[in-house]
Amino acid sequence: MRFYFTLFISLAAFFGARCVSAQNLTFDDIKKLPVPPADQRLSYGSEAAQFGELRLPKTAGKHPVVIVIHGGCWYTEYDLKHISNFSAALTRAGAATWTLEYRRVGQTGGGWPGTFQDVARGADHLSVLARTYPLDLKNVVVVGHSAGGQLGLWLAARSKMPKGSLLFTTAPFPLRGVVSLAGVTDLRKFGKGCNGAVSKLLGGSAEELTERYRQTSPLELLPLGVRQSLIHGALDKIVQPGMSRDYEKAAKARGDKVRLTILEQAGHFDLISPYSTAWPTIEREVFSLLKFKRQ
Repeated sequence: MRFYFTLFISLAAFFGARCVSAQNLTFDDIKKLPVPPADQRLSYGSEAAQFGELRLPKTAGKHPVVIVIHGGCWYTEYDLKHISNFSAALTRAGAATWTLEYRRVGQTGGGWPGTFQDVARGADHLSVLARTYPLDLKNVVVVGHSAGGQLGLWLAARSKMPKGSLLFTTAPFPLRGVVSLAGVTDLRKFGKGCNGAVSKLLGGSAEELTERYRQTSPLELLPLGVRQSLIHGALDKIVQPGMSRDYEKAAKARGDKVRLTILEQAGHFDLISPYSTAWPTIEREVFSLLKFKRQ
C-alpha cells in the first residue's frame, strides 16, 4: 500500500503538484493538485450545497471515519474541491472520509444559522450512510482546516447549545476527537480577518450579537470534552499561530486533552497538501485519534 501511495505522489508531482518537500504553499498551489473522484456524492438535504463526498478504503471490514470540513473563510467562492486530494490521501491510508459541503456566506441560507445547521446535519447523516456502507460509527473524528477548523471544533461542542437555540440538536453525533488545522478558534479575536468574514457569517459584530458568538466560537465553548489536536504552521499569515497557542492554554486550563503542534516551516495551505512536509504529522495525528493503524 505504501508503494502505491508513494507512486501516486510522484505522478501527481509530475503533473503539476509540488514535490513532497514543498513548503509554504499558496492556494494556487493547492488548486493545481489532482482532484480524485469520490466513490459517492450523497445528499444530506434538499439544497444544492447539502451534500458530502464519501471515499472508502479498498480493504474489507468496517472502516474508521474522518469527517473532513474545508475552509475558505466561510465564503461561497471556496468549495470542497480544493480539499479532495487531502481526503483521498486519508482514505488511501485506511480511513473512510466523509467530506462535507455546506451553505456558505454569499449563498441563500448560508451564514447564521444555515452554515452550522448544515455541518451538523451532514455529520449526523453518517448514521444513515452506515446502513449501506461499512462504517465504524464508534470510531469517528473530524478534521477541519481554517474556517473548517472552527466548524469542526464547534461540531464537537454541539451538546452545549441551549435548547432554545437555532443550533440545538437532540443527541448530536458523538466524535472521538477533533483535528484543527490552522483553525479559527476565537471568532471575536479573528475580527476583521478574511475581509470581515466573521461578521458576515454571524450577521453582525460581537458587540451586537454576543449570544451568537458565544454559541459558535470554540474558545467560548470550552471544555469540549473530546481529545483535540491543534496543528498550525509558524509561517501562517492568514490565521496567526498565536490563536492556536491561546486556545491550547485555555482548553487545558478547562480540563480538555489538547495537543498543539507548531510546524516551523509550514504556512497556511501546507496543512492540506499530502505532498508537503507537513503531511506525515497530519496523518499521524488523525490516526492517533482514531486508534487505528494506518496502511
